[in-house]
Amino acid sequence: MSGRALVGSGADGLIVREVTLRDFRSYAGLELTLEPGIVLVAGANGAGKTNLLEALHLGTQGFSPRASSDAQMVRFGADTGRVRLRGARAARPIQVDVVLAVNDARSARLNGSTLRSAEQLRGELQTLVFTPDRLAVVKSGPATRRAYLDRTVGRLFPSRAQLPVDYAAAVGQRNAALRRVAIGASTLDAVSPWTERIVDLGTSLVAARQEALALLSQPLETCAGSLELESLAAVYEGDPPTVENLNARLERDLQHGVTGHGPHRHEIRIEASGRDLRTFGSQGEQRAAILALVLAEAEVLAERNRVAPLVLLDDVLSELDGTRRRSLAELISGGGQTLVTTTAAAALPVEPAQSLLVEPGCVRAA
Repeated sequence: MSGRALVGSGADGLIVREVTLRDFRSYAGLELTLEPGIVLVAGANGAGKTNLLEALHLGTQGFSPRASSDAQMVRFGADTGRVRLRGARAARPIQVDVVLAVNDARSARLNGSTLRSAEQLRGELQTLVFTPDRLAVVKSGPATRRAYLDRTVGRLFPSRAQLPVDYAAAVGQRNAALRRVAIGASTLDAVSPWTERIVDLGTSLVAARQEALALLSQPLETCAGSLELESLAAVYEGDPPTVENLNARLERDLQHGVTGHGPHRHEIRIEASGRDLRTFGSQGEQRAAILALVLAEAEVLAERNRVAPLVLLDDVLSELDGTRRRSLAELISGGGQTLVTTTAAAALPVEPAQSLLVEPGCVRAA
């Protein structure tokens, strides 16, 4: 199947025009202007390409896709780091300031207003990212796929973004009640309210997950077909919890101290032509599958919101053959803004809107 432009087609986008970094990762200071469309970011391994994409993700989503603490993102020897972005979401100007501190809490401001938490940015701005470690969505166990799908649910249905958190809290409370009963510190009456809570929230969570996968289904197959991966599908395995099912396994739950039934145990099988790619997929097929997931969600978000998300593709070209590279280039050429990192600028088979060269501590026009 030949590629067709999907990302941002027919929609205005989230466009970052100016990037200012202070003591962020390898950048002591950086002032950078970006263009809409495809921005090619080339440079040697370790030069700082991924650091730049991380800054854009932090500045639009409020968190890093790779760091577990703010101290990891602050340049060695500094106490604080800063990411400032200017641009527009459709016709609305945006300015974001995120300040990181080694020994203090992260802070964020959007258009001059202080946010209660940096993660609030996710409700206002949408960014999708591919990094090589995202292959874990296919390669790892069900928990990784559930977490990925729940983040997708939050982006597609912002009013339901809290559902996975609330459901997990209810499971934790039921587990605690089970353990108290098991040691004789409480009665089964303490378990029942949390059983009902799990049924209520779990039913809503399963419905939201299935609705998200239904929205992604057609663009996912289209994007994957363009990347020469036919009949790609994400198949949900699991039914909504019921009081009857939870009560039927109550003795086992008491014995183990955990709730063994519900959407926290469900699987999302990623398959191509009926083959489970976790077990039977090549590295190239697994990479193409994750790319297709990212690009399909970008298309759905653009259609639903009339604003294309910012798309960040880190080291995406290195293991794609020439045909898949050309197809990917076509898929991301539809509009909006997409940053693509590579060690070899020639790996991108189309002319980008902007070419940048990253060297240690600086970025300049290529």
